[in-house]
Amino acid sequence: MHRSNVWRAAMTAAVFCSGAIWMAAAGCSGTVSVSTSPSQGSSVKVSVQANDARLLKSYRFDRGGWIYLHAEGTPSQIGFQHGYWLAHDIEDMLNAYRVDVTHESGRDWNFFRETSRNILWPKIEQEYREELQGIVDGVNSQGVKADLDDIVSLNASLEIPGYYVPWLDKQQHRLNAPKLTSPGNCSAFVATGSYTKDRGIVIAHNNWTDYWQGERWRVIFDLVPTHGNRIVMDGFPGVIVSDDDFGVNSQGIMITETTISQFSGFDPNGVPEFVRARKALQYSTSIDDYVRIMLEQNNGGYANDWLLGDRKTGEVARFELGLKDHQVWRTKDGYFVGSNFASDPKLIKDETKYNPNDHQTSANARHARWDQLMQEYKGKIDVAAAQKFLGDHTDVGSALPIDRDQRFNGNLKRIADPNDPGVDCACRPGTGRESV
Repeated sequence: MHRSNVWRAAMTAAVFCSGAIWMAAAGCSGTVSVSTSPSQGSSVKVSVQANDARLLKSYRFDRGGWIYLHAEGTPSQIGFQHGYWLAHDIEDMLNAYRVDVTHESGRDWNFFRETSRNILWPKIEQEYREELQGIVDGVNSQGVKADLDDIVSLNASLEIPGYYVPWLDKQQHRLNAPKLTSPGNCSAFVATGSYTKDRGIVIAHNNWTDYWQGERWRVIFDLVPTHGNRIVMDGFPGVIVSDDDFGVNSQGIMITETTISQFSGFDPNGVPEFVRARKALQYSTSIDDYVRIMLEQNNGGYANDWLLGDRKTGEVARFELGLKDHQVWRTKDGYFVGSNFASDPKLIKDETKYNPNDHQTSANARHARWDQLMQEYKGKIDVAAAQKFLGDHTDVGSALPIDRDQRFNGNLKRIADPNDPGVDCACRPGTGRESV
């Protein structure tokens, strides 16, 4: 992807240091009311009946430009809590997405609703159907008008416009179809063994995206489902998966990804990516689990290079997943990086227009810079170093630095302990504010 397209708008970035992450099996007790301070830019006051079991142990608070949501229980309870506490954020998110996607695709909102109902919904398993319906129930309880088709469309906001619509346009030989492409806006790494300061896993990610997305990609979800693992991840209001992606579960599985540039392909008979990715983080206890779940009925949507870590073993992996092809590389002493480049020659040939030999493209220039940083900091990589990497502005492709104001127009966060949401959070919200 061209440099002018990559360094667009807001950045969200995240760092996990495996040595600092710990998640307890016990759920958090909480309250059923919230008030955000006017100094945070908004004021929200909601309350419920104390005996409403759907909201037990859930809560929300706003801090430093981020929204923290704790939800736990059955799928429908987690969904209801999500929809209830974030109702007006979801309303805002839906309005922004509706404007953007209809403009970019040249298709009306009803097309996306029908796609959700006829293409996606039949492939969603019962657990996540209940959670999605719970979100609808939650937002409706706060007077927000949204239905299941709206919420499912929102959850597929990254795989339908960039993957399904281009595939469908080609199938229908649509004349003058807008040029929609898979996104390519992320950089990430995962390192372990002799590359890190304490030989544990360090994983980090940043995401440069449109302003309308970046200013809303600011929810920290702490989910304690009845079945599977506890999850901490960032994400959009109304969406059941990170999409960024950046998350960790209570089994020590940590994940991030960068999309595969210039990828094309979609299988309408497959399971939506947002379902598989959520399920993989929720139920994986190993890297093998994650790979297996993502491969099951893969639809090719939101094709990524996943960077994975297992805190229990110290192993890290790179899992490149297209539609027809996939590859896994893994090590207990080394690193993997991502910057929207593909590596498997067969996948590159079969499923992309990506040129690995064009060193002026953003994906390849960032790849080269990542390798430089990994070697330069070998044995010294920790959270502080990772934060420095995420703010790096050396462009080895053009030898021109990136403008500082553009580089820092976003969010930077570290979560050291999911059980203490207040620790070590440094934020640079899309307004340009900086606080550490």
